[in-house]
Amino acid sequence: MNYSETIDYLFNSLPTFQQVGASAYKPGLERVSEFCRKIGNPQRSFFTIHIAGTNGKGSVSNMLASVLQQAGYQVGLYTSPHLTDFRERIRINGEMISKQKVVNFVGKYRKDMEECDLSFFEMTTALAFDYFAQNDVEVAVIETGLGGRLDATNIIIPAVSVITNVGLEHTDLLGDSLPKIAREKGGIIKKSIPVVVGEKNSAYNLVIEDIAADSRSEVIYAEQAFECHRQQSEGDYQVFDMIRTRDNQQYTLRVPLLGEYQRQNVATVCAVADYLHENTPLSISRRAFVEGMRLITTGFRGRWQRLSTKPQIICDTAHNADGIAHVSKQLQKIETGKLYCVMGFCEDKNIEQMLRLMPSDAHYIFTRADSRRAATTEHISAIATALGLEHECRERSAEAVEYAKSLIMEDDTLFIGGSTFVVAEIL
Repeated sequence: MNYSETIDYLFNSLPTFQQVGASAYKPGLERVSEFCRKIGNPQRSFFTIHIAGTNGKGSVSNMLASVLQQAGYQVGLYTSPHLTDFRERIRINGEMISKQKVVNFVGKYRKDMEECDLSFFEMTTALAFDYFAQNDVEVAVIETGLGGRLDATNIIIPAVSVITNVGLEHTDLLGDSLPKIAREKGGIIKKSIPVVVGEKNSAYNLVIEDIAADSRSEVIYAEQAFECHRQQSEGDYQVFDMIRTRDNQQYTLRVPLLGEYQRQNVATVCAVADYLHENTPLSISRRAFVEGMRLITTGFRGRWQRLSTKPQIICDTAHNADGIAHVSKQLQKIETGKLYCVMGFCEDKNIEQMLRLMPSDAHYIFTRADSRRAATTEHISAIATALGLEHECRERSAEAVEYAKSLIMEDDTLFIGGSTFVVAEIL
């Protein structure tokens, strides 16, 4: 098979959660464990950092990978979903896996994958582990796909675990309350291995602490380890003055990620990097940390990404209530012009809840991404009408954005989001 045929096989024979939703979800570690044993347990060949959470996983993963690369390590990065190219999921020092490596792996192990009845995500996880091992990766940042306890990535034994935060998402699969979801995400905590928690919340702190206590693992709350004394925008960067609380050491960080919600993610990265430097063989100098945060060399896109300045056009992949709440808060701080929003949603999301969180005085143009999971514009429009939102519809994402551009003036703002698929199609 060539690359195109290989990708067709992966997406059609092994349905993805990204494409079809819950029907593609295969919880449990038995299948991926068996397959990784067959290929030599490559995940044991390098240090790992394991990252779970409802929001912020991508930002934290990419920042950490960039910092570790600046510290001189060969760094693997495994994230999901991808925006425009499957190979975005698997990178070494910011470079995507080659097409030929994907073809070679699938060609070599196709029969074994089918015998093990792997899901798309399990196959992709094993591919990443094998690719990292074959290319002498020293440390890999591994992001969970969904949940944690039963996620295919949970066969690793990391140097440190990270839970960015816990919000209500995938409630049909992970549980219908924050404590239940926290228990699933807390399932990545391993015996005697500390966990860094990005955001404290009385609704789930005790759940994570109980799991950690059972595992004899330390809980490190990022916001207690590092305090942010200043956060301000300077052009295409945000500047953060972070104070390490144990000794009042100050770090001034310039970060090319513009969302105000990055404050929590930056604190999380600070706490993880500090733990790694102080307690593991992974050494991260102050210079490497500052440069890694400034450069973010991993090709990260879609998080409060500014596509244009006059008029201002911004996209963000937030696709659940917690993420949309942060986006809406920042949109409401924009003081000039009118706000236009091109948005589409997946039908399995709580669309009403997300639209209630968005600014009520914006003009909405609803659209539908080219995905089986995408909600119809008729469905979204009915919800928007009930909420009294000023809106209209365009069936295709590109058409919706081009139409919005014809409406906006130089001082206006256009926001594009609601769904990863919509942002991906525009990018």
